[in-house]
Amino acid sequence: MLTGCVPAAAPSNEPAADDDRPLAAFYGDSYTLGTGASDLALRWSTQLAELRGWREFNPSVNGLGFINNRRSFDADDLPALIIEQRPDIVFVTMGLNDTFSYDVAAAEIEQQIDTDLARLTEALPDARFVVVEPFWYRPDRPASLETIIGWVRAAAERYDLPFVEGASTWIAGAPGLMADDGLHPNDEGYALMLRNMDAALADLGL
Repeated sequence: MLTGCVPAAAPSNEPAADDDRPLAAFYGDSYTLGTGASDLALRWSTQLAELRGWREFNPSVNGLGFINNRRSFDADDLPALIIEQRPDIVFVTMGLNDTFSYDVAAAEIEQQIDTDLARLTEALPDARFVVVEPFWYRPDRPASLETIIGWVRAAAERYDLPFVEGASTWIAGAPGLMADDGLHPNDEGYALMLRNMDAALADLGL
């Protein structure tokens, strides 16, 4: 499970009452939380929101997966927090940490992917969703990663949601893109993730 260093204080997650820009919510792990960045203002989600004129709600958690590090699956989990905000846009960037539990929880992971997407789309029928291929950080790719990518893609297709292909390759094994912990992107890594995400959204017509 990827945890590592604790990032700097996050930008406020309380949307301003007098701000009518679209609200983008990010459901993810440390790679969306921004662990490894010198400042969370430099994480890809915050920069993407600024670039596209959105407000940001990012309750992402170190080590989180569809199964991994889920302390609950109901009223106080991340999907519940996102639903409460009634966002206009929802990014789902999960699955990396589940590769570490695949051998003992494969069936549960596959089911929870579907359960989370069903719950979010049913509760937020007017939101635009973007489901992102799980991020990855090493040049070697375990079979579990490929399987989980396939499950996430299939679930996105079942719910007719845009799917960002290739995110697992964006920084994996590339020199100069990882923080000192060797597990998380550094500022340059997050800058590359931003560019790739913005380009992927443009390719999807978003």
